[in-house]
Formats: sequence, C-alpha cells, structure tokens
Amino acid sequence: MINLLPEKEKEELIIEEQKKIILILGILILIFLISLLSILFSINIYISGQTNVQKIILSQEEKNFEDSETKNFQKKLEFLNQDISNLNSFYKDQISLTEILDEVSNILPSGAYLTSFSFTADNSQISLAGSASNREILLEIKNNLEKEKKFSQIYFSPNSWLDPTNFSINFIILEFGKIPK
Repeated sequence: MINLLPEKEKEELIIEEQKKIILILGILILIFLISLLSILFSINIYISGQTNVQKIILSQEEKNFEDSETKNFQKKLEFLNQDISNLNSFYKDQISLTEILDEVSNILPSGAYLTSFSFTADNSQISLAGSASNREILLEIKNNLEKEKKFSQIYFSPNSWLDPTNFSINFIILEFGKIPK
C-alpha cells in the first residue's frame, strides 16, 4: 500500500506505533515479573512448609531418642541396683575372717605356731591346730582365749595337754567381725 500522508504524520504514526510496541513490551515484561514473583513466592511457601515439617519430625525423633536413652539408663540402673542388693544380702551375715585371723595371731604367744586354721560358717566355729614348745605356752594360749569376750566354748583336745607340740583347739565366735551393711 501506498501511504499518501505527509511526512510529519508518517513520523507521528511511526512514533505512535513504537509507543504501542513499547507499551506492549512493558506490559509483557510486567506480566513476566509478576509471574516470576508469584512462582518464587509459592516456592518460598513450599520450602518453609517443608522446613517446618522437618523441624517437627526432628523434635519428635529427639524426644523418642531421649525417651529410649532414658529407658536404657533406667534398665541399667535397675540391673546395677539389683546386683548391689544381691551383694549386700550375700555379705550381710558374713564374718570377716581377716579380723578373726588378726585376733588369733594376737592371742598366740611366741613359741606357738599354727599349722591349720579351719572356719565353719554354719555355727561360727574355728578349729586351730599347731605346735607349742611347752605346756606353759599352751596354758598361756588358753588363758588368752578365755580373756577374749569374742570367743566362747573353748575346747582343747586332751591330747594337746599330753603333747603340746601337736595341739588342737576348737571355739565359737560370738557376733564378731560382721561385714558392715
């Protein structure tokens, strides 16, 4: 087509056409930016929602872990308490033989030696066998045992008085040397 308009109007039409193109491009760019912002906003909402869900799951797992760890600790504690209780009940009525041996060694004068030591827990009876160089030492052992209030029912075998080199003594312990509770 032939354009018969004057040059000035032709230029105005071109300028007007350019304005329309710029306006259309501006609107398209604005629509693109609005779409981009709405997409980014929806992604932001989705990610924050997923983050909150993960935080909730994490807090529940931490609570479950703490609960299971607490239960395990309580089981171990109960097991150890049971062991301690069993040990206490075992040692409750036990007699400390180290204290008895200490007392017996204090009773023996020089010149007397033990060759055998026997302890019966059922009736708290001690049997000693040994040798003494003479009857006076054996008599001193007897007197020392009788002085001790911790021992009772002291019995020397008759053969001990005949042959002090092979004596045997039996006696009972009275509530002595109990292991503390």
